[in-house]
Amino acid sequence: MKFGPVPVGRAGGAILAHSVTAGGRKLRKGLLLEAAHVETLRAAGIEAVIVARLGHDDMHEDAAAARLASALVPDPEAAGLRLTEPFTGRVNLIAAGPGVVVLDAAAIAAFNAVDPMITVATVPQHQQMRAGGMVATVKVIAYGVRAAHVQAACDRAVAAIRLCAPVMRDAGLVITAIPGGPDDTKGVRAIADRLAALGMDLAECITVPHRSADLAAALARVGGDMALVLTGSATSDPDDVAPAALRAAGGTVARYGMPVDPGNLLFLGALDGRPVIGLPGCARSPALNGADWVLSRVACGLSVDAADIAAMGVGGLLKEIPTRPQPRAGRR
Repeated sequence: MKFGPVPVGRAGGAILAHSVTAGGRKLRKGLLLEAAHVETLRAAGIEAVIVARLGHDDMHEDAAAARLASALVPDPEAAGLRLTEPFTGRVNLIAAGPGVVVLDAAAIAAFNAVDPMITVATVPQHQQMRAGGMVATVKVIAYGVRAAHVQAACDRAVAAIRLCAPVMRDAGLVITAIPGGPDDTKGVRAIADRLAALGMDLAECITVPHRSADLAAALARVGGDMALVLTGSATSDPDDVAPAALRAAGGTVARYGMPVDPGNLLFLGALDGRPVIGLPGCARSPALNGADWVLSRVACGLSVDAADIAAMGVGGLLKEIPTRPQPRAGRR
């Protein structure tokens, strides 16, 4: 591609690089200059303009962006995504519904390394999305880019971006109560809203005393494709009331504690093939916390094990919650 100033008389067939006002009319950048445009420029006394002229081995920015996006998402419906029409070298990848983003990070890095003019920017790995949210944007920076580079980028990142939709329909919630404990009306609403954002329902909510035997019995009978536990007193040990109750009910605890703050006091396990998530107290707030990261992945059928949770520490220091009873900054 050739780029630079040319006399107006030689600008026909080129792409206008910068917007120009001529004869009371604005010719916008990216415009393919035709004979009428050249005459308008001449009549306005403009002698030269800056243009881009594609070579025989170049692709126009819009054609390149469309090709690149199609490689990243060959089957949008299967990937849970919608691709916008290319405009100014850009194609946006939009979530077709709720879910969690799954990226081939190495392939995307290789894609972005081919040519600085070829880019894709995405949300973080495993970001939870709502319908209509932008998952990624493909942008060809220049007005044209070499076709060979477009093909090379396409080859490096085939099907590298998808949205994993929820596979679970609902969840049951068990709350344990202690004398003088929190009023969980708002907490239940916050948890129900989290489920709704994933297209799930709160199947039922059971409240029992904060005792392992009562909680174990409730876990065995609560409905839903997964079980959630919200304790009246924080779970402060792997053998505390809630993890002990899960084991007493015949379940297993895969991980207690996570390197995400807020959200440290989460535990993850299973009972009769159904996931069980012990929610930290911060789940009573609608603000983002570590439980959201685990809940969304489990709801979408993605594997979450102890190693996955351990890896969440990088980026796991989340924004402070205004309602937090003991703010981090106030501690030594």
